Amino acid sequence: MNDVVLRTVDLGKMYRIGGERQAYRTLRDTLAQAARRPIERIRHPGAAAHTSEMIWALKDVNIELGHGEVLGIIGRNGSGKTTLLKVLSHITEPTVGRAEIRGRVASLLEVGTGFHGELTGRENIQLNGAILGMTRAEIKSKFDEIVEFSEIGHFLDTPVKHYSSGMYVRLAFAVAAHLDPEILIVDEVLAVGDVEFQRKCLGRMGKVAHEGRTVLFVSHNMGAVRNLCSRVIQLTGGRITREGDPQEVTEAYLRDSLVRADSLESVEAAIAALPTDPIFRFQGIVVRQDGRPTLTVRNSEPVEIEIRYSVLERTRGFRVLFDLLDDDHNILLSSHHDDDAQSVLVVEPGEYVSTAFIPADLLAPRSYELRVRARIGNGRWLTNEGVAIPLTAEDTNDINQVFHDMLRPRLRPRIPWRTVRLSESAAYRAGDL
Repeated sequence: MNDVVLRTVDLGKMYRIGGERQAYRTLRDTLAQAARRPIERIRHPGAAAHTSEMIWALKDVNIELGHGEVLGIIGRNGSGKTTLLKVLSHITEPTVGRAEIRGRVASLLEVGTGFHGELTGRENIQLNGAILGMTRAEIKSKFDEIVEFSEIGHFLDTPVKHYSSGMYVRLAFAVAAHLDPEILIVDEVLAVGDVEFQRKCLGRMGKVAHEGRTVLFVSHNMGAVRNLCSRVIQLTGGRITREGDPQEVTEAYLRDSLVRADSLESVEAAIAALPTDPIFRFQGIVVRQDGRPTLTVRNSEPVEIEIRYSVLERTRGFRVLFDLLDDDHNILLSSHHDDDAQSVLVVEPGEYVSTAFIPADLLAPRSYELRVRARIGNGRWLTNEGVAIPLTAEDTNDINQVFHDMLRPRLRPRIPWRTVRLSESAAYRAGDL
């Protein structure tokens, strides 16, 4: 392919973990230790040497990207996503394989990378722009646009050590996004910032892609990945385990990340199996109808979903939610506990119970899956996982069954209809119009 701007060939990165860190040694120290080693083995034959373990953070990664492609990279924490971006950004060298890149690269891997705390926002724009490869003329011509995008104009002449993390990421992203690179590498910058700024970031990355540039986008926000990316890869243990259509790959990833309960009794065990999170804990999930826990419900009556949880530290934009899927894994509806809020909520530490109600006359007689999750508004899934609970709706409606049995709709709400017979004169007048 002549338009390939990024290619990796059998890329791998190995790290050493464990063992004792070696102090600086002279040649004399090295020779003396080599001379002592045989004697130490005779004196202490059973003594184990301090060893370290080698792990592959990346292994056999092969990627090809052309102009204008937006590649989403997903995976659990520790799967190798950031390591891959650091190799492509020339921050670290690969152990094996190679990466071929054509064009200028702009990387935003960590909030405020390259910023100097004692310098003002104005000075850091110039410094960071120069670090990223912008000329003085480029920085000057785009300065006002960068400031406007970052929305920190009021604090432009304040040292950035006084900035909040949100202000840091605004300014850092604004500088990187206005570099006009051939390749933009972005690692979870949406983990900080409010909803409106996230939209601006996504819009900017979309604009970069539409202008024929290439974007590599790492995020735990599956909605953003699906909307922005033309292709997605999933990393597991440093290897590419899935690649293809964003909808299919992200859905498979979310499905695999769920802890599944197959009965009322197993919900508690599923919650206990979730990984711990420093901010959030599920305490219980109960599906009720008529006040009784059940996973088989009548579709003519409302269904209550009660979610009990603990918030361990003050959090902005926290939400619990559920998705209802059919047996083909199509998401039929999704609801958040703060859907009625007019602004992003700040949640204080404490114990909470959120209750949702699926209205009567909505479900069709079929099997569903209820997925209960928690997230922060910036897209980070708390615990990275959720609980999947089977739900079966039985038909207790008095709706005519003929067409519903034939079509098997995924939902079957009771829709109000009104039918009247028009007089001939009224029909003629309507036809004349």
